[in-house]
Amino acid sequence: MKSDQLPIDEYAPYYKGYIQVLENVDLIEELEICLHDFIKFVQNIPMDKFDFRYAEGKWTIKDIIQHLIDAERVFSYRALRISRNDKTPLPGFEENDYVDHANANNRSLQELLTEMAVVRQATLSLFKSFSEEQLKKIGIASNNEVSVRAIGFIIIGHQKHHQKIFQQRYL
Repeated sequence: MKSDQLPIDEYAPYYKGYIQVLENVDLIEELEICLHDFIKFVQNIPMDKFDFRYAEGKWTIKDIIQHLIDAERVFSYRALRISRNDKTPLPGFEENDYVDHANANNRSLQELLTEMAVVRQATLSLFKSFSEEQLKKIGIASNNEVSVRAIGFIIIGHQKHHQKIFQQRYL
């Protein structure tokens, strides 16, 4: 499925920016391609920038990479539950609490990128396992309806959003 075919009623309005930036990409292909693009991009960032904060209280690049990993795990878990017809409303998560307790700045860049690649491989395997019917299933997450396929596109758009922030505020 292509991102421009995703109906807007399959995700919360606050994800619209993540979906619109995708420019008609295929879900499975882009989950794979954007990971490689991101790793290549990050590996070209000067080493002195990884612990940089552009303002008081803002996250470092390492914090953001860990945030992407954590968020992808949460989103994938939501996709799994919804795909399996679990009707339980799924709660949101407080991203700042996750970052505050993740210890990303005490990890090497290579550790973070390796973990991100492993998590993405798991996400890819999960999404490749879904039937068309499962991809269209709708559940409740963070008090909003969301489809399994929308979650996949949100994962991609979320990553691209933060890559853009790297370019605008950190480099």
